[in-house]
Amino acid sequence: MKLGFFGAAGEVTGSCTLVETGRTRFLVDCGMFQGGPEARTKNLHALNFDGDVRDIDFVLLTHAHIDHSGLLPRLAVLGYRGPIYATPASIDLLEVLLPDSAHIQEKEAEWQLRHRRRGGKVERGVQTPLYTVAEAQTVLKLFKPARYGETISPAGDVQVRFHDAGHILGSAWLEVTVSGSGSPRKLVFSGDLGMYPRPVLRDPEQVIPEADVLLVESTYGDRLHRSMPETEEEIVAALGRTHACHGNLIIPSFAVGRTQEILYILADLVRRGRLSPLKVYVDSPMANEATRITLAHPELLDAETRELIAWQQAHPEKMKIEFVADVERSKALNEMREGAVIISASGMCEAGRIKYHLRENLPRSECSILIAGFQAAGTLGRRIVDGARTVKIFGQPVPVRARIYTVGGLSAHADQGALINWLRGFRKPPGKTFLIHGEAGARTTFAKAIQDQLGWTNIRLPQRGERFDV
Repeated sequence: MKLGFFGAAGEVTGSCTLVETGRTRFLVDCGMFQGGPEARTKNLHALNFDGDVRDIDFVLLTHAHIDHSGLLPRLAVLGYRGPIYATPASIDLLEVLLPDSAHIQEKEAEWQLRHRRRGGKVERGVQTPLYTVAEAQTVLKLFKPARYGETISPAGDVQVRFHDAGHILGSAWLEVTVSGSGSPRKLVFSGDLGMYPRPVLRDPEQVIPEADVLLVESTYGDRLHRSMPETEEEIVAALGRTHACHGNLIIPSFAVGRTQEILYILADLVRRGRLSPLKVYVDSPMANEATRITLAHPELLDAETRELIAWQQAHPEKMKIEFVADVERSKALNEMREGAVIISASGMCEAGRIKYHLRENLPRSECSILIAGFQAAGTLGRRIVDGARTVKIFGQPVPVRARIYTVGGLSAHADQGALINWLRGFRKPPGKTFLIHGEAGARTTFAKAIQDQLGWTNIRLPQRGERFDV
């Protein structure tokens, strides 16, 4: 059996692993690379597997985030017509996320074309979308649901069970059993693991069988997140400072998972009297849809979240939430000079409406920007976090005068302690452990922590394009 690492190896985007059993070829995730000018080139060449993509028998998807799912439409454009297995909640989210990803690409291409025409430049070199909205909608027909705890047999020699990963709605870690001439081989793919105990979603399942091969994420393998009480203090401080300075608070947020968690925390702080009544604008059609889908899956929410939802519905005046869909209304938010709390996508500030809100509010010292999630290298969000005095938005320089708050305790990813705790669920060390979905420093630090705290020794740090016999 062979493993091929085609993304999220030494970095945190582009998740894609090819498994070849000798009889069957399948992918685990098929994600888009994000961040920096090289991401476009990576995405164009990401699916250059040996042979035709039509030879892939099936795809297993751990969750709906674009860095794990975003190249599925391109896989179909290249000829793939097989099944894609995911949890029902992930499929619901992808019906929104994948067409939106295509829409953003189409709009970026249109903007580049207009920009070149205005500048009198030739149209050659304008980036075409990796796929269109129509192509994204077509791939949705290939999805097949797999529920938590259910065993599916996508091929004669492969059985798969999905387990709750607690990362975002519908996220899963995978238990894959491959049978052949010898004894069965067990592979475990962590996907992205959630932090626990955390609000909104249930905690990740932790009782793990033995594994011959483990692939585990390492996004925050080199650090510990701030505690929830510390995170709440930071949010209260950011809102207090912004209110006192008569500015706006802008929160770039991932539409799926992070937005819903921020809304939970704000509502809970108001309920407990830590914050005065709020008016919050969620300016992201994607986040609006993700919130609707989240509420449609109450069985996946923890008890505290269901209780808070009931309180908010009974006291709508305490925290008024406006879900902004109309473009004109979104533009009108930029006319507000103070008192606005605006949550907008994308979480890394690379696309979508957040760029307009940053353009208007970053130059104003009375405003604040609350960074509440991981910012990949090369992204606009990362440059802001790293202290840039000026950033470019829509090709124009924008001074950074607003106060920047980085709230590390809201990450949807498990930190080093939570990852180690999850690994303790193995009855014995896996035969081989591969650390993926982490930048170089995080992976190296996490490998040492596993060795020191668990005594595991057979740990590999694969690079993109590497293949291993297992």
